[in-house]
Amino acid sequence: MGELILGLGAGLFLGETVTKRQWLGFSLGLVGVLLVLGDKLSLDIENIHGILYAMIALLGITVGTLYQKSHGHAMDLRSGSAIQFAVAAIPMGILAWFFETRDVQWTGEFVFALGWLVVVLSLGAMTLLFLLIRSGGAAKIASLFYLVPPVTAVLAWALFGESLGLMALGGMGIVVIGVALVTKG
Repeated sequence: MGELILGLGAGLFLGETVTKRQWLGFSLGLVGVLLVLGDKLSLDIENIHGILYAMIALLGITVGTLYQKSHGHAMDLRSGSAIQFAVAAIPMGILAWFFETRDVQWTGEFVFALGWLVVVLSLGAMTLLFLLIRSGGAAKIASLFYLVPPVTAVLAWALFGESLGLMALGGMGIVVIGVALVTKG
């Protein structure tokens, strides 16, 4: 859904032309993601807070991507990333201080997860996102986010033995077609 908002924002705020074919790709991508997540989606009252937080995060990455594309193209990735991580660390540190136990269990799983979050997601993925924003259209970049649920589903299947049903596999194919429609010239 954020991809649709980002496609709209790219047209409105960045002057990018989003074609009918790309809108079709965005729509197919959303349908594919819903199929991939299918049996895991629930609108139960217990999930409303999680959905709300996900929507806030979605809005944040959408606004951040639009801002980065329009104003941050000359930013040095190293210093810019360091500043962004430092600024984000302040509210997260305050929230952790008040809502977490601050008791760390240094297990192998924790160290692996922490390394994955720091090296792969924070440094690797954010650097890749900044480079993509710098080199391509925001709408095309937004469509790549549709690939996250299918890749995560495949990783969950490979690493944790989760099942991949026909609906999820079909959704993955639809996502790939949708992304191709958005990104191909």
